[in-house]
Amino acid sequence: MSSHEDGIDWDDAYANAAHIPGAMDYPPRWAAAAAAFRAGARGATDLPYGHHPRQRFDIFLPAGRPAGLMVFVHGGYWMRFDKSSWSHLAAGPVARGLAVALPSYRLAPEAGIPAITADIAAALPMMARLAPGPIVLAGHSAGGHLVARMLCPDIALPKPVADRLARVIAISPLADLRPLLRTQMNRTLGLDAATARAESPVLHSPRPDLPVTAWVGAAERPAFLDQARWLAEAWPGTALHIAQDRHHFDVIEGLETADSALTDAVAGGLGMG
Repeated sequence: MSSHEDGIDWDDAYANAAHIPGAMDYPPRWAAAAAAFRAGARGATDLPYGHHPRQRFDIFLPAGRPAGLMVFVHGGYWMRFDKSSWSHLAAGPVARGLAVALPSYRLAPEAGIPAITADIAAALPMMARLAPGPIVLAGHSAGGHLVARMLCPDIALPKPVADRLARVIAISPLADLRPLLRTQMNRTLGLDAATARAESPVLHSPRPDLPVTAWVGAAERPAFLDQARWLAEAWPGTALHIAQDRHHFDVIEGLETADSALTDAVAGGLGMG
């Protein structure tokens, strides 16, 4: 399928790095910040939730008894990165009294998106065992898609886990996968029309009892602003938060500090304030 179908360059529409100054500096910066955080953090790393080498998670703990658990699912178009680049995003929620778990998952093309969704569903019960209290799901980009999928009726989470879910923060989420059928990256993702529909949160009816926020940067690509709006429109009651002066790579930085608006969206009312 042509990436210029309908007169739109779909590859460019979903290209982030090409439109962010200094984009190539971000991944090594993330990795360094994550390693520095891990060096002084309480918790455990590389805990298994399956047999595949990527089916591992890290958990970071506050000084006292956790007031709840945030699960952060990373992005990378289901093709890149792992948990080790994002540990520092636990800093804000941990300072607010939450435990924070970060899973890795299998990547395309080895695993298709349905299998990746299943990885996150399998990881949640294992992570939930290690911290008490309410669970907040947060994810960025492809991770925003994956946490939103956990609220869809075809995902059968164990009742003790489902009952603890308190809110979902989908940051720059990919909520409708059908446009990706027109991109070159789909050669790696391997989506067909049926799978794109089945894996699109906007085409599911979510659990009605959970607060959901679609959080997106005002300086993101128009396609990502659209994706966040589509989720807010498709899921009644979903809050749409547009973070001023934030693009796709720095929209998550608020999680590094305890007093940011993003950390407050995650932890407000659960931990220390």
